[in-house]
Amino acid sequence: MKKTINDIISLKGNKKIVMLSLYEYYFARIADMADIDIILVGDSMGNVLYGYDTTLPVSLDMVINHGAAVVRAVEKPFIVIDMPFLTYQVSIEKAIENAGLIMQKTGADAVKIETCNEHNLELIRRLVEIGIPVMGHLGLTPQSINMLGGYRKQGKKEKDAARIFNDALALQEAGCFSLVLENISYTLGKKITEKLEIPVIGIGAGPYTDGQVLVLHDILGIDLRFKPKFVKRYDNFEDKILNAIRAYKLDVENGVFPDKDNY
Repeated sequence: MKKTINDIISLKGNKKIVMLSLYEYYFARIADMADIDIILVGDSMGNVLYGYDTTLPVSLDMVINHGAAVVRAVEKPFIVIDMPFLTYQVSIEKAIENAGLIMQKTGADAVKIETCNEHNLELIRRLVEIGIPVMGHLGLTPQSINMLGGYRKQGKKEKDAARIFNDALALQEAGCFSLVLENISYTLGKKITEKLEIPVIGIGAGPYTDGQVLVLHDILGIDLRFKPKFVKRYDNFEDKILNAIRAYKLDVENGVFPDKDNY
């Protein structure tokens, strides 16, 4: 049965929420078979699929195309799609239009917006009023990477931790149904999770959040060069894929493929 926003909210305090970030039809189909709670079609596709150093080059068309493919693949997970850089920062009106396009053209269940400021709080209120659920995102916010000075843990200083805590309260008050906390201390993650009434999903935020999110490609070990501390690899697909390609190459070069079973 398809998971709804009420299903996700009701998991807080009852069951750990499992969220995966992925971007392709077949991977989404497999995640559906595994009964994942939430799929995030994240702008991390810029790094993972397109080889960019940051998420900033990801466009509205990119998330719509990948988001629609994921939605077509699944029956059960709740689908959230990132609003890319500059699709919601310029004006409230343009942001509402872009969020509406994402929902209309993909069939997703919600959008995700990074950071907390007066503009975003007003935008979240407006989106919720017109029926578009919003997931918030605090801590390490990749779209602000140039201001943050790199991919490093956030909230180390007391004043920064207090700001993230207060921002979490503000996002809940504005109407976010859930919140992602990325790369902060486990103590801050625990404090925010215990204070908020909405589900808090962590990535590099410790074990006390209401759920966890990782990128599917990272847990599969598709790129062994990328291994941040918060990622746990569950397999080594880079070597498996490499070995399969090498075996295919040898079969073709040696005239073994195709054999009689292949024609």
